[in-house]
Amino acid sequence: MTSPATAVVVTGASHGLGAALALHYAAPGVALALIGRNPARLEEVAATCRGRGAAVEAAEIDVRDGARLGDFLRGFDSRHPVAVVIANAGVESSLAPGRASEPEDSVLAQLRINLEGAIATVSPLIEPMRARRAGRIVLISSLAALMPLADQPAYSASKAGLMAWGEALLAWLRPEGIRVTIVCPGYIATGMSDRYRGSRPFQWSAERAAKHIAAGTARGRAMVAFPWPLVWLIRLGRLAPRPLRAAFIDRFLRFEIDAPAAL
Repeated sequence: MTSPATAVVVTGASHGLGAALALHYAAPGVALALIGRNPARLEEVAATCRGRGAAVEAAEIDVRDGARLGDFLRGFDSRHPVAVVIANAGVESSLAPGRASEPEDSVLAQLRINLEGAIATVSPLIEPMRARRAGRIVLISSLAALMPLADQPAYSASKAGLMAWGEALLAWLRPEGIRVTIVCPGYIATGMSDRYRGSRPFQWSAERAAKHIAAGTARGRAMVAFPWPLVWLIRLGRLAPRPLRAAFIDRFLRFEIDAPAAL
């Protein structure tokens, strides 16, 4: 699963996919930096990871606080050279009730956390990785980056922006020995998904998603998108006339989220 003396950073580690990723990597000889905004849940995850033999440093940090986040990450890297950084922290929302516009504060939170927060997570570690000519960067985007959703304009924009940034990093850093993996998941069963009102086709468990992401990262894959039935439907939809594509979205990808939720 992981090699001895591996150091892994996971943001959004207090819940959902982030917690599942932390638990997946937790093992003897592994140093974990776990970052989240819910101190009680974060400590529960950290304790479980320690029980599996990992050395854990947990920090309650909002990824929008770039200065504090950068200080923590640089300090952790100085003690445990980071092999894998997973920018997972995110929030998700939808149009307001009655398909009214998203509130401005919700729009800005999604852009700042999902896009700016991911950049703030990865950026402090790029130069140390370049100096070591080794490292893996994992960006948790979404299938909404491939098929923007009318019900989630801001979320789709934030994840598409993250995918674009990741593709640029991939081209820049691959010759430096650093692999970048962009992850585009579909529906994952987390506490956030409980707030959905609508269909969730081909939903995966967080544990299954974490295992799949870690395997793709270990193989150095540039893109990890799942589940395949939904990925192929989206790819075919991109080739279809716009009316047919709109009908597909209405059938499979329409929902509301009761309230924004932090991971």
